[in-house]
Amino acid sequence: MTMTETRAAIEQGRTALGIEFGSTRIKAVLIGPDHAAIATGAHDWENQFVDRVWTYSLDAVWAGVQDCFAALAEDVRKRHGVELTSVGALGVSAMMHGYLAFDAAGELLTPFRTWRNTNTGAASEQLSELFGYNIPHRWSIAHLHQAVLDGEEHVARLAHLTTLAGYVHWKLTGRQVLGVGDASGMFPIDVTTGYYDEGMLDRFDELAAGRLPVKLEQLLPAVLPAGESGGTLTEAGAKLLDPSGKLQPGAVVCPPEGDAGTGMVATNSVARRTGNVSAGTSIFAMIVLDGPLSRMHPEVDLVTTPAGDLVAMVHCNNGASELNSWAGLFAEFATALGSTADTNTVFETLFRSALSGAPDGGGLMAFNYLSGEPITKLHEGRPLFLREPGSTLNLATFMRVQLYSALATLRLGMDVLQKAENVQLDRMFAHGGLFKTKGVAQNLLAAAINTPVSVGDLASEGGAWGIAILAAYLTGKQPGQTLDDFLTSTVFAGAELETATPDPADVAGFDAFIQRYVAALPVEQAAVANS
Repeated sequence: MTMTETRAAIEQGRTALGIEFGSTRIKAVLIGPDHAAIATGAHDWENQFVDRVWTYSLDAVWAGVQDCFAALAEDVRKRHGVELTSVGALGVSAMMHGYLAFDAAGELLTPFRTWRNTNTGAASEQLSELFGYNIPHRWSIAHLHQAVLDGEEHVARLAHLTTLAGYVHWKLTGRQVLGVGDASGMFPIDVTTGYYDEGMLDRFDELAAGRLPVKLEQLLPAVLPAGESGGTLTEAGAKLLDPSGKLQPGAVVCPPEGDAGTGMVATNSVARRTGNVSAGTSIFAMIVLDGPLSRMHPEVDLVTTPAGDLVAMVHCNNGASELNSWAGLFAEFATALGSTADTNTVFETLFRSALSGAPDGGGLMAFNYLSGEPITKLHEGRPLFLREPGSTLNLATFMRVQLYSALATLRLGMDVLQKAENVQLDRMFAHGGLFKTKGVAQNLLAAAINTPVSVGDLASEGGAWGIAILAAYLTGKQPGQTLDDFLTSTVFAGAELETATPDPADVAGFDAFIQRYVAALPVEQAAVANS
């Protein structure tokens, strides 16, 4: 779009606004009719550890989003020379799960408990057994049931539960609803109905009989798929976003979603047999399934796309942090030698060296566990580097093993899907800092999961852009058009991707490495137990 066309779209309200509450940043993205970002705003924030609970205050929620919106409006003024007074559609996304509990007057009963809290072990175990369905520690229902088990006083006054995205949406529109993807992290969804699983609702009500004021269904938000209206921005909601009063009410609002769902949208990974891997501090994969799994697996969470299709999530606590530490050590050595190489050059040099390393790791072994890792049943982590006496220690193989280590736990979870459950994957999209050096981690991930892996700039604006796209889908879809078709034919048409196919030598090499990795896990366990 030309500058004139963009300015006209802003003035006429032919835009969509996405706001996402991440764990360290609130970000807003405004997109035009061509779905490209035309302005952005951001606000940094941090969770607080109060009374042994990880939380954000509701005051911080609103102060943060107002600062974020003000930054967006200023970006519109600077870049396009107009005031932002209206948007055509908007959407809210946030980190999933957690526990926001309100009474009948809409007052918060206990500080917001985020996904990061893990004091729900007893509830998670009991509910997983009751439902025959994996209920992770971070899910909202686990938080609720733990409060019941602990006899918390506020439980008797409960009237409404929601997530962070659901709370913000409620205050902007007056409606207590959730997108199906975010709802699937509160309570299991029956994908045949697109609603909470009725049988599991009944079982929970029997379990909690006499300890909750109403049935669980009455506490949970209504569930909506992508493409349905979540309401409109009210006058009070507009003032919450923009206290200056310039932003006018009336924009249609899409169902609020979780960050997993917006990540799928931002990477065009909502079709069945597709998925995406996100690699940063943690690493996780989202795989859209053809059908239900044969049984429960503790390594796999089951959620849904924003359209309501079943998704298997393999979440690993440890990603690229240990790899970054080693790169930092090499950068420090380079500086000591008088090198002027910048950080990007150091990383690229190290990563590219890995391509010529021994495909099976050459007798070297590494564990990237800075923290505990549920998939390998470790409650704590100890980073380790090991080698056999006869191994050859060279830079190329060392770096390959460090990259293998960052992917190894993900591979173990993917084995559950690809081998135990015979889940078929046509393509995987990879994004995150691990994949910045083209053709390295991407190629090794393709080998690790024996699946083509694509990278590109699709997710450059992240989940805030993803929820803006969901808002645009609400207003711009054709009758009967699915979310998958809208993304493929409209949003991502002509998008440039680079795809790596699995190299047979690397596939065989990673297979050999992962066998030695599993065999060496007792060493990691011993390190945790004895240090």
